[in-house]
Amino acid sequence: MREMRKANRRRDAEWALEVFDKAPYVTVSMVRPDGVPYGLPLSLVRGDARTFYFHCADEGEKIDCLKHNPVVSLSAVSKCTPKFEEEKNNFTEYFHSAVAVGRAEFVSDDAEKIEALRLLCQRFLPKYMDHFDEAIERSLGRTTIVKIVLTEPAVGKCKP
Repeated sequence: MREMRKANRRRDAEWALEVFDKAPYVTVSMVRPDGVPYGLPLSLVRGDARTFYFHCADEGEKIDCLKHNPVVSLSAVSKCTPKFEEEKNNFTEYFHSAVAVGRAEFVSDDAEKIEALRLLCQRFLPKYMDHFDEAIERSLGRTTIVKIVLTEPAVGKCKP
């Protein structure tokens, strides 16, 4: 029984990661230095089963938040379909959602920054990869890459 629960958690985590992969945006929630919650939708890409990346400018509110407290929560919805079930006279919503908790770190290694940017471009703008190297030469030095390493397995929920 214990092994079955462990296998189900692994499968659930894999399914939840697929939700993150399919979601156009992932809400990253953090805490401002004054303790006020701060969340915003970002374009994230997954590097592996525990690692996500996003890029941003080198200053701003999210940078201040992450420097103060690197713990973040991720949430995503990859499917959301409101529905009226006539046979039940019921309003409902069909969805696929996922949440995860992680720790953000700023990437300083150029090779890892380039790989993260490559993953982001391949996910969101694959038709323009022939311009990638030129863009890297022009803007790598002024682009901040944040890596989020999950500290707990991702979990998902759905109503098919």
